[in-house]
Amino acid sequence: MAERVRVREISNEEGNRLLQIVRRSSGSVVTWRRAQMVLLSAQGMDVPAIAKVTFTSHDRVRDVLHNFNLDGFDALYPRYAGGRPPIFTLAQRRQIKQVALSRPVDHDLPFSTWSLAKLAEVLVAEGVVDDISHEGLRLLLHQEGVSFQVIKTWKQSSDPDFEAKKNRILHLYGLMDGTDDVLDGDPEVVICVDEFGPLNLQPHPGRQWTSRGGGAARPRRRRRATYTRPHGVRHLLAAYDLSRDRLYGHLKPRKRRGEFLVFCRYLRTLYPPGVRLGIVLDNFSPHLSTRADRRVADWAAANNVELAYVPTNASWLNRIEAQFQALRYFTLDGTDHASHHEQASMIRRYIAWRNQNAHNQRLYEIVDRAKVA
Repeated sequence: MAERVRVREISNEEGNRLLQIVRRSSGSVVTWRRAQMVLLSAQGMDVPAIAKVTFTSHDRVRDVLHNFNLDGFDALYPRYAGGRPPIFTLAQRRQIKQVALSRPVDHDLPFSTWSLAKLAEVLVAEGVVDDISHEGLRLLLHQEGVSFQVIKTWKQSSDPDFEAKKNRILHLYGLMDGTDDVLDGDPEVVICVDEFGPLNLQPHPGRQWTSRGGGAARPRRRRRATYTRPHGVRHLLAAYDLSRDRLYGHLKPRKRRGEFLVFCRYLRTLYPPGVRLGIVLDNFSPHLSTRADRRVADWAAANNVELAYVPTNASWLNRIEAQFQALRYFTLDGTDHASHHEQASMIRRYIAWRNQNAHNQRLYEIVDRAKVA
């Protein structure tokens, strides 16, 4: 029977030095892992147990212990040749990014989140790279567009037809983008519809240019403090025509099924009756047809219109949401409108300006940042 491989007898000073290396969070990941293997062996742990704890193979543990017995602490430090730092291949960079975007539990690790140290250790253990420093890993992830972000809430859709509805909407978008082939029954024009609001008369937070320092000579612009809303609200019924890249909107005091149908009839007049329209919309009750009120479905069937509903709790699939981001930025941020007429006038003027300047760089940046589907 082969003799069990274990580290040689180490002194108290050597043990403290190994512990110092293991406890240190900076430095080479390879050195840290090798010191961990040696320390565990010195504590009486056998090779299979060390391999399980350090997520590596038995042969690798044996090699580390043999090398330490021969060369001492010099065996813990990787012997790199001179020259510039290693350049990771495209395949390695993709694997590193893939591991970073995964969860530790996907790798059978008892962690809820990655740190640079844990991530670098797993990359070496899984053979993605031979070695990588924490700072080098941070820079590589930054270059690949990966950052350490706060986890946000996300409401999961419970729609049983989620995939079918999502794929249908993405197919409609593909038709307008020219990436999908036209099938029988597909619309020639796709329009995204939704409501924006409620719009009330209140000071909206925002940012504006002002003089530094303030004071009596250079007073800063302030927002009015108000705690009442006596003027009611308005709602913007809006549509984004993907084929023409145009935005349309009607401001109404209510957003019931009647107002929605009036707006749909207006959209239908934008194209000849023979042109089939596809309207993407959410599951807001005025958009739906019920057994008691089938006006929406009857109108769509009679007017050569396909109604494509996004899945439940998946309004992010509606491309008009990105347009609302720009509308809020340009027409509401930093404003304090005195009347609904003044507010509505600014929104209408913005829509007209937006349709004439659809390729404005600032507008494009805001819309592109908010666009998901």
